[in-house]
Amino acid sequence: MIAKDLRSGVEQLGDMIAEASIIVPFTGAGISTECGIPDFRSPGGLWTRNRPIPFDEFVASQDARDESWRRRFAMEPTFAAARPGRGHRALASLYRAGKIPAIITQNIDNLHQASGFRNDDVIELHGNTTYACCIGCGAAYDLSWVKQRFDEGGAPDCTDCGDPVKTATISFGQAMPEDAMRRATELAQHCDLFLAIGSSLVVWPAAGFPMMAKNCGARLVIINNEPTDQDDEADLVIRFDIGETLGPFAGN
Repeated sequence: MIAKDLRSGVEQLGDMIAEASIIVPFTGAGISTECGIPDFRSPGGLWTRNRPIPFDEFVASQDARDESWRRRFAMEPTFAAARPGRGHRALASLYRAGKIPAIITQNIDNLHQASGFRNDDVIELHGNTTYACCIGCGAAYDLSWVKQRFDEGGAPDCTDCGDPVKTATISFGQAMPEDAMRRATELAQHCDLFLAIGSSLVVWPAAGFPMMAKNCGARLVIINNEPTDQDDEADLVIRFDIGETLGPFAGN
């Protein structure tokens, strides 16, 4: 069912939230655009201006690693200035109320943690851009450490094992994080309301979680400005602004 207007959509969503015992949100870039973070795929998005650097290219080429870090540091003012939006705050309110056990996200901006979710309860399918790690041994590094060494001589290597250091994100061609995928699967299979928010639902395997939840008996709500391929399967589709849709649930 597609909500005919914002008010009726919010009312129907409110009824579903009230009736649900276990709510699992699944968030994409759309929830963070009001926070000043651009998405990737839409016209004018990051990938229309810069070709993504695949993981194997990052590993093989110092030039590719340098370019990857140059792009990341160019975005630092944007990520540093971003604060949780109305959607983040609404989900955090439901989390504090015990309705949401954990959240699944395709986002890398750390805004769910900043809104009040514990680190362990944010299932990051595509990693996190607010810190770095070694692609070999997994040692973690602050971005300030990387920036200093980048300025001195280009993309740095790990001080422990010598492998390249990259943002703690998942690049094209890089294996999905096994633990995050396992936990997301368990959450999708054991909730009674699944909220797909701000995701185009075109990136697999992540896009499979809404239908996994639906097939396991959950009600499915899709909140996204643009249509998705899964709208016909959803119990409720809200094609209005995410902040305005979720804002009433943000509490104080």
